[in-house]
Amino acid sequence: MIVLIPSYEPDGRLPQLVADLGGTAPVVVVDDGSGPAYGPVFAECARRGAVIVTHPENRGKGAALKTGFAYAGTHFPGESVVCADSDGQHSPVDILRVADELADGEADLVLGARLFTGEVPLRSRFGNAVTGRLFAAATRRRLIDTQTGLRAVPARSLAWLCSIPGDRFEYELRVLLRAVADGLTIREVEIATIYLDENASSHFRPARDSVMIYRQLFAFVASSLVGFALDATLLFAGVALTGNVTASAVGARLLSGTANFTMNRRWAFRSGGTQAPLWRSVRRYAALAAVILAANVLLLHALSGLLGSLLLAKLGTEVALFVASFLIQRTGVFAPARTPKPRSADREPAGV
Repeated sequence: MIVLIPSYEPDGRLPQLVADLGGTAPVVVVDDGSGPAYGPVFAECARRGAVIVTHPENRGKGAALKTGFAYAGTHFPGESVVCADSDGQHSPVDILRVADELADGEADLVLGARLFTGEVPLRSRFGNAVTGRLFAAATRRRLIDTQTGLRAVPARSLAWLCSIPGDRFEYELRVLLRAVADGLTIREVEIATIYLDENASSHFRPARDSVMIYRQLFAFVASSLVGFALDATLLFAGVALTGNVTASAVGARLLSGTANFTMNRRWAFRSGGTQAPLWRSVRRYAALAAVILAANVLLLHALSGLLGSLLLAKLGTEVALFVASFLIQRTGVFAPARTPKPRSADREPAGV
């Protein structure tokens, strides 16, 4: 295996980590555009045995990881990769434990999972809790730690990892989303929860980076709200003019659905700057819309009679169908063309 460490403006903890690994495995450090002021830190890492790969400008953690994966595939063919952070959060013992879990050949991805016990900065505890719940709601797969940077992958997965869009902190969450969607085997290994100086060395920007991580969900919510407003307006107008709930619901859904399709394809589920294939998306969206429409009409009638209010019935119907629609659109309707996922049959012997 090799240890891959993406790094931006590191302190003395990075050379110490390289030294602590003590030749256990080759170490590749990607300097993500830290600049000349940090040259001595990376020079010390090189003196202690690390290979340094440099980005001339800062491109983000996701880009640094993909640079490292590409370097590993070229210069260390057949070797598994363990990714670790440079800020002292991952001990050599835990890095090797995660590597050992991958070595048995059963997993496609191993995560070093923190339990967030003891003194943990509020933003880290809150961020992981929120992300974990959103991830579970979106994928029906619960993970202990969706934000861990300690991850091990076999050599067969490197090309697959490089195909996943994202250049900054959102990349790591996209890897997990794609891994679940592709049916890969994910294992978690409990590791120590280590935060030094309230995690002051972290370059995670809570506002900006959280928006990037949750962008797809936020965009889907926004497009759904616009679609809901249009749908509801047309529904009430139709009922007022015709008195026919079914015909009004069908007409409103056809018009609002067209608007929603356009927003989701061009904005919410745009992947890596590209849109999903148009006609494939149209066919799948139309099939989904037909199912949602039937469920919408049935629920609308049922809840209208039960609640005695068209407004409450409409709200209840939309809430009930929201999560299902998001999951199906993300994983099926607007999914990008995929590269072949890593095949279990191609497992290579892995070792430390």
